Order: sequence, then structure tokens, then C-alpha cells
Amino acid sequence: MTPQVTAFFDEATNTISYVVRDPGSATCAVVDSVMDIDMAAGRITYDHADAMIAHIKAEGLTLEWIIETHVHADHLSAAPYIQQKLGGKIGIGEKILVVQDVFGKIFNEGTEFQRDGSQFDRLFADGDTYTIGGMQCFAMHTPGHTPACMTHVMGDAAFVGDTLFMPDGGSARADFPGGDAGTLYDSIQKVLALPDAMRLFMCHDYGPGGRDIQWETTVGAEKADNIHVGGGKTKEDFVKFRTERDAQLAMPRLILPSLQVNMRAGEVPRDKDGNQMLKLPVNRL
Repeated sequence: MTPQVTAFFDEATNTISYVVRDPGSATCAVVDSVMDIDMAAGRITYDHADAMIAHIKAEGLTLEWIIETHVHADHLSAAPYIQQKLGGKIGIGEKILVVQDVFGKIFNEGTEFQRDGSQFDRLFADGDTYTIGGMQCFAMHTPGHTPACMTHVMGDAAFVGDTLFMPDGGSARADFPGGDAGTLYDSIQKVLALPDAMRLFMCHDYGPGGRDIQWETTVGAEKADNIHVGGGKTKEDFVKFRTERDAQLAMPRLILPSLQVNMRAGEVPRDKDGNQMLKLPVNRL
């Protein structure tokens, strides 16, 4: 089954979000939405999410799922905003509990912050199935970048989050709390065990070498040409490269607001008076 996939690129965060339509009905899912934030002004807006909402309405679609491939560290999720406008269930991997526990401590969250994943409508375990209209889908646990990373396979399309980049982009970092380069290599092999013709859709692209932004490739292309894992590169070589590379990387620009919001399924935390408020931990990350 071949779903119709419409991509929405957010230039500010190099994120690609998707509307995925069941080919047999007017039902769809949203994958990895973006909420806009101006850190200097302390202002949140929804231009990117509004474009997705407008597309869904224009096509006469019913939104069934709002999928997060993982707890993003480089952009804020617009899941609750989209849900308020269109409905749908918000889903993420069950290891969100690990992420909530780790970052609940880093951000000194009180007991009012529930660390049980209850902010989400569905917590996916490895191999869990679900449907978008009449299209069968399943979730694969692909940790390494973060503990909660999942690859979602919808028909002949797989949404890999940050587990893989385009072949000339390689792979994502594995040095966040709970990340692990060896685990990431094993997860990539799970993705590459899918059929060669399976379409793969990236969550990010940075246009290596100045090329145009791209977001779709195939399992076969990644197996042959991915600069970090393709052509039979060994786990040992990957771990050595990834570990050395990650040690040189700066933290993502939006990591502090992103983690606080995304571990809450896209809700902005509030202070005791009900005002939306983000924290700035010092010397913690």
C-alpha cells in the first residue's frame, strides 16, 4: 500500500513534517509537527502547523494520528495545537518514561510533572500495530539517538525520525542522555532490514555540500550509499566515528525549550500562577 506523503519543511530548524494519507480513504496522520518559537521575544507562533492544518482541511481529510518519532531536542512539537484544531491521537514510543525521568531531574520538575507518559494518548512498544483508515502501520523501536526513538512504517513508507539522515548526511548524534552509538548502529540495521524498495522519510536535512534540501530516499539507497553505515561499514568503525564526531558538536540551539515542551507532548510548562514559563538550567547539560 502506497500512502500519499506531503512534506512541510521548516527552514528555521531544518525539520521536515509530514501529512500521510491512507490511499483508500480520506484519513491521515501527521508526523513530527513543528511549533515556532522566537527565543529572544519569548513568543510562540504556529505558522508551520497552520500550513499543515490548512492542507488537511483543503483535502477534506480526517486526522487520526499525530505521531512523534521521538522527543525532539531541536524543535518544539505542535501536537496539542493540531489536536485542538483537528482531533486525532498523539502517540510516541513507550520509552518516553525514561526521557521524562532523566529530564524531569535536569529541569528540577516537581511532583506535578507526571513521568508516566500520560500526556500522550498512545505509548508504542516495539512491534505495535495501528491503522490510519484502512492502512496497516507498525512501530519499530530504534533507540540510540534517544531511548524513545521509533521508526513508523505506514504502508511502503517509513518515517525514521533522527535514526538516519539522507545517504550523504549519514546519521544523527548519539551523545544525548540515554543515547548510545552502538545501539544506534543496531537500530539502523533494523531499518535497513526492511525491503530495499521501502521509502524512507527523514525528520531533518541540512543540505550537505550546499545541495537542495531532500527528505526521501529508500532502504536500498541507504544500504549502498550512506556515508556512515552504507557499503557494509562495521559497528566498530561506526562507533569510533560517531563517538569522535559527537564530541565536537555543540548542543542544538533549541534544546532547552524543546525538551521541556516535547516531554509534555507539546504543552508549554506553566508556573504556579498558570503563566507559560520555560526554565534555564545552568551547567546541567
